[in-house]
Amino acid sequence: MRLGTGLSLAAAAAWYPPGREYLADMLACGRLTAQDAEGLGVNEVPVADEPAPDLAVRAGREALVQAGYPAERIGLLVHAWTWHQGHDFWSPAHYVASRLGARKALPFGVQQMCNAGAAGLGVAAARLLADPDTESALVTTADNFARPGFDRWAGDYSVVYGDAGTAALLGRPEDAPAGGLVLRALAYATAAEFEVMYRGNDPFSPAPLWHSPHVDVRRTKKAYLAANDGMGHFQDVASRCVLDVVNRALADADLAPDDPRIRLIALPRLSDSVLDLMYVSVLEGRVAGKVLRLREGSGHLGAGDMVANIAAVDAAGLLDDDEIGLFVGGGGGFTWSCAVVHRPPEGWQG
Repeated sequence: MRLGTGLSLAAAAAWYPPGREYLADMLACGRLTAQDAEGLGVNEVPVADEPAPDLAVRAGREALVQAGYPAERIGLLVHAWTWHQGHDFWSPAHYVASRLGARKALPFGVQQMCNAGAAGLGVAAARLLADPDTESALVTTADNFARPGFDRWAGDYSVVYGDAGTAALLGRPEDAPAGGLVLRALAYATAAEFEVMYRGNDPFSPAPLWHSPHVDVRRTKKAYLAANDGMGHFQDVASRCVLDVVNRALADADLAPDDPRIRLIALPRLSDSVLDLMYVSVLEGRVAGKVLRLREGSGHLGAGDMVANIAAVDAAGLLDDDEIGLFVGGGGGFTWSCAVVHRPPEGWQG
């Protein structure tokens, strides 16, 4: 997605609840084995005692405060999620808009597994490009992976899920604050044949949690592995898609893969085995920039990894003037994404 001179990324925020669960405790009580814990790259994860959409509201408020921007001016509110939002037949996007006071915003929900936050950025960018009357868009994400419906430690292979809300405020390039970030390009790549990994051999059900009392991704992935003789084909396709999506995002931003301004590549908040399978081995040596793994104190945030990574990089001052960060994402289905984020030098006109 070419964004011309770019869109203002006026603020990016992540809100983490104060509760924590610790890897050492999970090992001690037998919820994880030492083999399960190997390479997770996580010592603890945030655990919420409030509904997921309220985490998005908290992050949204923080982003609006950062930007000094009134909620009443938001034209579009995109809310993205991976797991249950607290009610069965309901619009969490409208709830977030209402709680933030975004009275003029069109609420829009996006559910695309763990790539949903990145997809939400694309929805927001497309609206800003297409509709001159929409001056800003707020993208929020939130997930709460609470038991009994979800076992954050053992419901999936090589992934630990943490709770958080995130928010990113997009606007027109002329409204970009001095020294702020600019979203230069977005790209996506999909291999829809792999939706079966999260379906397995289970028949379609008439209601949630019909086949088991909690989400069991290991069961459906085992079925895929048995039917396809391992992960070889998936690894080949995933590697091609990751390299393709990064190269297309760079091309849309008029950048070469070896551009010295590329300071970093922030990866999804996944375990070493998953990152090595389809990200690190593909990108290191082919694309400039240091590979960042930012998951140690959070685990995987469902739909929130990409925006949380942008917020973390911005807060830590890891991008200097005229430096670029690549933020790579992915989610079951499968879809992969890449956002090119630039901190323009003073006087930059695109």
